[in-house]
Amino acid sequence: MLVKTFGSAVYGVEATTITVEVNLNNQGKPEPVIVGLPDSAVKESIQRVESAIKANGFFMPRTRLIVNLAPADIRKSGSAFDLPIAIGVLGASEQLDFPEKLADYVMMGELSLDGSLRPIKGALPIAIQARKEAFKGLIVPKQNAREAAMVNNLNVYGITHLEDVINFLKDESILQPITVNTREEFAHAQNDFEVDFCDVKGQENIKRALEIAAAGGHNAILIGPPGAGKTMLAKRLPTILPPLTLAEALETTKIHSVAGKLPENATLISKRPFRSPHHTISDVALVGGGGNPQPGEISLAHNGVLFLDELPEFKRTVLEVMRQPMEERRVTISRAKVALDFPASFMLVASMNPCPCGFFNHPERDCTCPPGAVQKYLNKISGPLLDRIDLHVEVTPVAFSELSSTRQFEKSEQVRQRVIQARELQAERYKNNTGIYCNAQMSSSQLKEICVINTASQNLLKVAMEKLNLSARAYDRILKVSRTIADLAASPGIKAEHLAEAIQYRSLDREGWSG
Repeated sequence: MLVKTFGSAVYGVEATTITVEVNLNNQGKPEPVIVGLPDSAVKESIQRVESAIKANGFFMPRTRLIVNLAPADIRKSGSAFDLPIAIGVLGASEQLDFPEKLADYVMMGELSLDGSLRPIKGALPIAIQARKEAFKGLIVPKQNAREAAMVNNLNVYGITHLEDVINFLKDESILQPITVNTREEFAHAQNDFEVDFCDVKGQENIKRALEIAAAGGHNAILIGPPGAGKTMLAKRLPTILPPLTLAEALETTKIHSVAGKLPENATLISKRPFRSPHHTISDVALVGGGGNPQPGEISLAHNGVLFLDELPEFKRTVLEVMRQPMEERRVTISRAKVALDFPASFMLVASMNPCPCGFFNHPERDCTCPPGAVQKYLNKISGPLLDRIDLHVEVTPVAFSELSSTRQFEKSEQVRQRVIQARELQAERYKNNTGIYCNAQMSSSQLKEICVINTASQNLLKVAMEKLNLSARAYDRILKVSRTIADLAASPGIKAEHLAEAIQYRSLDREGWSG
């Protein structure tokens, strides 16, 4: 007897419905066969399925068993096909009689040997695809139910055991669909941060620079001695970024769901991601890939912040693979039979010491590095990568008077309101430009139209580039940053003071900066 059940496979951040065809006949060797490009985890499902079926009082048929995962030309991976295969085997062996109900449900789950269900990856994109194809419901492990239930107009059932699925399909038990008030939970958790800008004493100029970076979506690098507060400041950047929109939250949650990074019983990601990989990370782990391509750190930081602490300590090859995704805001992972796109629109924030010993340009301590060591250290970061970083911020140690101060410093919420207002101006400015949402994403042609400066400002920029020996690549970056500073001041045009402030954020472009 031939029985069809329905599962789903995730490719990139999208899902594809898979028809699981199970057929029993008396011809050929009495052994199970799975076809349809299964990987090892799928092939091994027969052993898990057999044990789970027997543990629940059923028998495993000893005739020829063929399982086909259609479409057969797409590779299937993972252990989540256990559940639809098990139900298909029970139906094909006529131990259960509910073939007409199987067409209404997509079901996914890894089976333990006793029949209990383990969580899966990618429940959210699976639910989205099931609704798109008008299935009546989705059956997933209980740990993934709230994640999948974010999709409206689809009944999602959280199951803990194979027996529960069987009883539900036989109408011997009634399961209530999981309901999640997505908008209410999303709004409630948006402003719930564990850290705040007011925790940082002093460093007002650095806070100002990060405010500008947040307002315009600019990449930034913090350069300063150990203990100056670079990491502390960077970790608080997400608290001043504009809140995620519902569409951004859904897209971000899909990526984390596919990567298996969502905690149990999670719903929408409500706060912008902050990813801080260690400097020993490989290029595949950073940009994504592998035999079964998975999103990397730059995709997990989508719509959020990627923080690279001690930037020169990262392998040069790892840093170089970021260049293209930073420009295109997505990464394409190509294999012989498939090419997958992962979103990668993130803000890059990096930190570094100015030299190997960490005390070059320190106001109180002397640098102990030998001649040429500072330049060699800075040369670990390539020019093309620095070209994509708009703000170079020098961080100086905090004075004792600031550390011991008891005054209240500005809270993140106050800064965030200014950032939101600046972003609203940019949203209106770029409403007719697809894929551009902030000043950092401006093209060269738009730069000429939007960043118009008067003759006095033009002369100021000319003098600055000559006196400070700024490189040519600094010109466009200064104009973009000055446009953001003008937006924070709600100024329709770029004034000389906006331009002057932007010029100071190009430290590494100054010839002779490293001595």
